[in-house]
Amino acid sequence: MFNRRTLIGAAFATLAIAGVAHAEDWKAQYPELTIAVIPAENASTTTDRYQPLADYLGKQLGVPVKLAVATDYAAVIEAQRAGNAQIAFYGPASYARAVLTGVATEPVAVSRHSNGLTGYYSVIYTLANGPNKSIDDLKGKKLALVDPNSTSGNNAPRFFLHRDGKDVDTFFSEAIFAGSHDNAVLALAQGTVDAAANSWNSEDDSNLTRMITKGVLKDADGKPMTKEDFRIVFKSDFLPEGPYSVLASLPADLKKQITEAFLAMPKNDPKAFAGLSDGKDIEFAPITAKDYEPVVEMVKFNDDQRKKS
Repeated sequence: MFNRRTLIGAAFATLAIAGVAHAEDWKAQYPELTIAVIPAENASTTTDRYQPLADYLGKQLGVPVKLAVATDYAAVIEAQRAGNAQIAFYGPASYARAVLTGVATEPVAVSRHSNGLTGYYSVIYTLANGPNKSIDDLKGKKLALVDPNSTSGNNAPRFFLHRDGKDVDTFFSEAIFAGSHDNAVLALAQGTVDAAANSWNSEDDSNLTRMITKGVLKDADGKPMTKEDFRIVFKSDFLPEGPYSVLASLPADLKKQITEAFLAMPKNDPKAFAGLSDGKDIEFAPITAKDYEPVVEMVKFNDDQRKKS
């Protein structure tokens, strides 16, 4: 016999079931997801660092998440433009480039470092035992940049050096793109360039220190190097960290679940989370498009300068 209480209970049960079904609707459309990441390091190191993240996201979301390590920064932008990468890890400038070229992508999470900050700096290194002790000493010398869409490895040095009266394309005798942060540092270490642009979080947390930890940083004679072998001659203003971003066209439930998975990762999978930064980061923090407006303006400024030249 059905009474009012039974009917109300049945109604709530129906709503609960409908809610679960609605939340899972996206799996029919996306039985598999892809996360594309920029090649900040060499391919094998990048894969080792981010494959556990892809595996973790797959467990949290209930569908396989495939890792795609891009050949260059632009490839991540194009993967999201084509809808082939539902999730992406960008640098700030490559995220800005995506936005400026019409990619509908939404930043959802960013790393917070051990110093409590969700950002970093661009630096230019020289060898500590060499003659170049200041940025002025590098006039007419050879610089290794990273990628046209790299923040610390191209856009930030161009922007901030221009502010100081130094045009990268005329101040240096040559500015080459090494392809990754690792390759830029290795070019300096092995003596093929006089300086290298790179990212820097703190004294004990940078791309340089991560290379040293992994034992991949050696000089031209094959001797392992330390951070004391390098000198910083330029440091930019503070930059927001690169975001993890999702396609704006994804179902709202899916975007919410992806965001929640990132924010919960330090607790749910501390080993995989620690692997993303060699244990240097403390959490993921939420982030919005507004946080990257200064970077968008920086990229637009660099574009304008390139057109003028």
